[in-house]
Amino acid sequence: MEPIVSTPSKQVAVWIDHKEARVFHVAAETIDEASIAAPLHNIHNKHPRGADDRNKHPDDAKHFMHDVVHALGGSEEILIVGPSTAKLELQRYMHKHDHVLEEKIIGVETVDHPTDGQLVAYAKSYFKKHDRIV
Repeated sequence: MEPIVSTPSKQVAVWIDHKEARVFHVAAETIDEASIAAPLHNIHNKHPRGADDRNKHPDDAKHFMHDVVHALGGSEEILIVGPSTAKLELQRYMHKHDHVLEEKIIGVETVDHPTDGQLVAYAKSYFKKHDRIV
């Protein structure tokens, strides 16, 4: 992994699923990575009857999303990626609870389970393409 920078950068990539979020503050030559674990009740397992575990603890998902949004504070460009619906849930949460931060989302993309290095390379490439358009 690359060196860690102590101050947040303006470009942030967040990889999220229902178990965790990995937040990467991406700078030109350094990154700062933080992981946020979802409460154990928020794991997306199906019960035999079809109801998933998140319905038993609806506030857990809200607290998880709140923690992720808090980690994105100060960002100017946000890229949200992940393999499932959690990335869209995060975007909806931001729409409802943090309009200022929501406006800074430059992309929401489906990305399976990359290594940290793969995710950082993807994010840098994405931000570079976005900067040319702006």
